[in-house]
Order: sequence, then structure tokens, then C-alpha cells
Amino acid sequence: MAFFRRKAARKELPPPERRPHHVAIIMDGNGRWAQARGLPRIEGHRQGANSVRTAMETCSELGIRYLTLYCFSNENWKRPKPELEFLMGLLKAYLMQQSETLVTNGIRLQVIGRREGLPPDVLEIMDRAVEISSRGDRFTLCLAINYGSRQEIVDAVRKIAHAACQGDLDAASIDESTVENALYTRGIPDPDLVIRTSGEMRLSNFLLWQISYSELWVTKKPWPEFGREDLIEAVIDFAQRNRRFGGVDTVSQ
Repeated sequence: MAFFRRKAARKELPPPERRPHHVAIIMDGNGRWAQARGLPRIEGHRQGANSVRTAMETCSELGIRYLTLYCFSNENWKRPKPELEFLMGLLKAYLMQQSETLVTNGIRLQVIGRREGLPPDVLEIMDRAVEISSRGDRFTLCLAINYGSRQEIVDAVRKIAHAACQGDLDAASIDESTVENALYTRGIPDPDLVIRTSGEMRLSNFLLWQISYSELWVTKKPWPEFGREDLIEAVIDFAQRNRRFGGVDTVSQ
């Protein structure tokens, strides 16, 4: 089955140049969605996997080239052991099932986050999926796994400090591009739009450097309920905003 198959309703969409190039999503509310229905929390995670595919399909329809999903933070290790085991198993199964889809549809998979702490079998499958999809040039799916933005910045500082100590980098030459090239997201453009589900009004240690000028869009819907029309609504809202990047709105002057 082809991944890129459905066409969005053009009449309700802004022109392509007004749409985001990169969307990042904080997928929140899986457990609460399940508990509200009298189901185990793991059922919310299972249902949330369906929303991942919907988000990917919708982004491809809209011409959005990058999608970053906050799958598992390094704070999530505090959760109960059975839930953690289920999440790792779900991640493993997803990567195994979707590897062929990635290659067939020209989707490049990237993973950001620390590798330490992830089960070896998950790392093996994750690395394999990244490798076989590396030539994808139609769409990039970036999964933040065992990720924390503060930790990412710490790792970047360590990398830069090491280069300086080795004499490979002049400390006086360090600038924003130096930091950007040391981050996990090197080579990926900063998100234009950040979506958070489940109504929470916080960033939760997600891409703090990269989203300095991103537009934020929050919905009360939990992630398992987030669908195609919700993403389209976010894109339409994004297109109506005036992104000045610290400058002056010359239209209104």
C-alpha cells in the first residue's frame, strides 16, 4: 500500500509558501486518554501509534518535508516498569513494521537523543531502520527518543569543549552555527511550527534551542484523538500569523 496516497482538500489550505516546512509535535495525553475510558495506559500508547501514521500522511499531503515527534523523553524512565517495557516493545515493533514503508516511500528516518539506557535490541532495529532509509529524499521523519533538550545542549557543549581542547577549534570563533552543528539535529532545519496535544502549556524540555522562533499551537485533544483535520487546522492557523523574527511588521506601519 502506498504511503503517499491521499490528497488534501486544497480549497481550505493556504498556499504552499505559507505552510510550515518543518512541524514538531509533543505527543501528549496517551495515558490520560486511556484512563478516561477505563483502559490501561498502554492502550493509549497503542492508539497513539495510529496518530503517528496519520500525522505523517497529512504532512506529506501538505508538502511539509520534516516531521519531528517527541516519542520518549529521558524523564520518562520514571514511569512504571511494565509501561516502560511496553513502550520499548511498541517502538521496536513500529520500527520493524515500518522499515519497508520508509524505503518504499522515500522517507528518511532520523533519531535524536541519547543512546545510553535504550535496550540493545531496540538500538539494533533503530540503527537498521535509519541505515536502510538514509537515501530517502521525499520526507524526513525525526523521532526524539530518550531525548531531553538540556541534555542535548550539554552534549553539544562537551563536543565543542573537546574540539577546543584538542586544538581543532578556536574558542574565539565559537558562534551560533558552531552550537547548531554540535546538536543532535545537525542538518535538520529548525521547526516552523510546534504542536502540543492534551492542552498542556509547556515545552517539556523539547528542542529548546531549535524552537526559539517557532510558532506554537496547542490543542486540548489528547494525542490518540489528534487527526488529519487537526493538523490541517494548525497549518491554517500558522499561515495566518505574521512571523517577524524580532523585526518590525512593515505592513502595519
